[in-house]
Amino acid sequence: MGKKRIIKKSGKGMDQGRKDRAMSKAVKKRLERGVLHVEATFNNTKVVLTDEAGNAIMSSSAGALGFSGARKSTPYAATKVGELIGDKAILIGLKEASVVIRGIGAGRESALRGFSTKGIAIRSIKDATPVPHNGPRPKKARRV
Repeated sequence: MGKKRIIKKSGKGMDQGRKDRAMSKAVKKRLERGVLHVEATFNNTKVVLTDEAGNAIMSSSAGALGFSGARKSTPYAATKVGELIGDKAILIGLKEASVVIRGIGAGRESALRGFSTKGIAIRSIKDATPVPHNGPRPKKARRV
């Protein structure tokens, strides 16, 4: 019948093994300026570092670091994601970054704070949260 796999779910916080694996993936490209894209939703926080042309260099999220369930959307998880991207950005020689924040989740500022603690200069911060300007079509009138 085959060997049964046992999956251990910690759920306590950041998984150190996943962080080590994320740090081990070396990026060959050298970069001095970049753009940090932070997407903070109600369920997760995703961070992508791109060059100025918009080509993705590295990315991470709270779920990729081992946070699960409601812990993915916490400011603490977003801080850890920002710190990880900051560490990886230092390895490729990043000196300054522009920041684009999208979404209204709890990790908006926390991911940015975690990233900036690594000593990378922040050039500008732009809020690009999509805002509906008319919304969806309303329901039909109820007939009684």
